Amino acid sequence: MGKPHFPELIRALPELEGNFHAFRLTAENCEVLFASYPVGTVIEPHTHPSENVGVVTEGELILTKGGVETRIGQGEWYHLDYEEVHAARVEVATSTIEFWFSR
Repeated sequence: MGKPHFPELIRALPELEGNFHAFRLTAENCEVLFASYPVGTVIEPHTHPSENVGVVTEGELILTKGGVETRIGQGEWYHLDYEEVHAARVEVATSTIEFWFSR
């Protein structure tokens, strides 16, 4: 995958392992991910033990939750409830900033 568009200070944060590229910033009761998804990324249905909000900073995230697919474009926010089943895919290189709030 090409170089993420995040600034050098963000790229210096610890990396998250997974099928997409993300830098992790941990705060009290919240993890912050600066994530980059290459074209063709598919994330199968799953849940998180957190409540998540995120914003697309580049590209478009195709998010499925409750059986409904939604295209989330640059500058748009999304929300996932605690343990909400969801899936995602990308058709163009996409970056997000994600906030994972623990209970």
